[in-house]
Amino acid sequence: MPKRHFYSVIMAGGVGSRFWPMSKSTFPKQFHDILGTGRTLLQMTFDRMARICPKENIYVVTNSKYADLVAAQLPEMDPSMILPEPYMRNTAPCLAYTNFRLLERDPEAIVVVAPSDHLIIKEDLFIETVRIAISQAKESKNLVTLGIKPSRPDTGYGYIQFKDSKGVVDHRVKQVKTFTEKPDGDLAEKFLESGDFCWNSGIFIWRLDSIQKAFSQFLPDMYKSFAEGKDIYNTEGEPAFVEKTYAACENISIDYGIMEKARNVNVVLSDFGWSDLGTWGSLYTHLKYDENKNAVVGKNVLLYNSSHNMVHVPTNKLVVLQGLNNYIVVESDGVLLICRKEEEQRIRQFVNDVKIEKGDRFV
Repeated sequence: MPKRHFYSVIMAGGVGSRFWPMSKSTFPKQFHDILGTGRTLLQMTFDRMARICPKENIYVVTNSKYADLVAAQLPEMDPSMILPEPYMRNTAPCLAYTNFRLLERDPEAIVVVAPSDHLIIKEDLFIETVRIAISQAKESKNLVTLGIKPSRPDTGYGYIQFKDSKGVVDHRVKQVKTFTEKPDGDLAEKFLESGDFCWNSGIFIWRLDSIQKAFSQFLPDMYKSFAEGKDIYNTEGEPAFVEKTYAACENISIDYGIMEKARNVNVVLSDFGWSDLGTWGSLYTHLKYDENKNAVVGKNVLLYNSSHNMVHVPTNKLVVLQGLNNYIVVESDGVLLICRKEEEQRIRQFVNDVKIEKGDRFV
């Protein structure tokens, strides 16, 4: 299949509250240079997808209040490829909308769906893995996801159980048995020991006709609602139609709405240095450490008798830390967070408390 039929959908509408205070509702984490590379997570994702398909075939779906941010960070994009969502309704409506927009353009499309805020270290391996997934999706008409080889019993990820499958294009392609949402520690340990589980990356590859069929089967009301706009997409009436459709849409993820119910799902076992960067702790595991296991993003940080800390501060701030161990220290836009690494799950609680006590200004 010619490369012109390859497309990518980048989902960039999330808030990323666990990355507070850097990630705020007005400026979420995907628009930040969290890694200190000079490129934001969204820009890095766009660059990665541009190695798979033509740049003009990349869609970015985001909340309407972030559309201008997307346009500013990706000036090479045609504005028509930025799809603003009027309401946050999770990933299934986002993809239903994009499917019908794409159907008008190319019914033969094969699509790679990726979140905008993931970290992928070994990009060449990622590209190779995606090509295997594209071949499998094309030949089998199955829905395909990428599964990450687990390195620890992490309770922050969903898991996929797999088994061998006949008629696959590569030995790394398996048949999905079950999806499991974030397990507790004991269950995660058992998953790791069994050897037939991988992490759910949230990256999907499918033929457009295959995912459309799945929507019609498993989310028929949503499918019918977006199908009603087939003569409205790419016209002046599209924004009003989308607003009306989203207002009535179920808030549901593509994982729960389709992937966990479908029987024609493959997973490609992968190991390309992936993290969903869901927490400061997950970022810590991917940064370079000093001799005391401190990971620092910021040019003016001095540490004394301190170890195993995650420090992320602006380059124009001088920070001096003494006697601090196993902490997250983040300063962003006048907000300072100091939190023990093992208690970072409380950051969402902190955000809620700040909102109640201080209003929306700091969140």
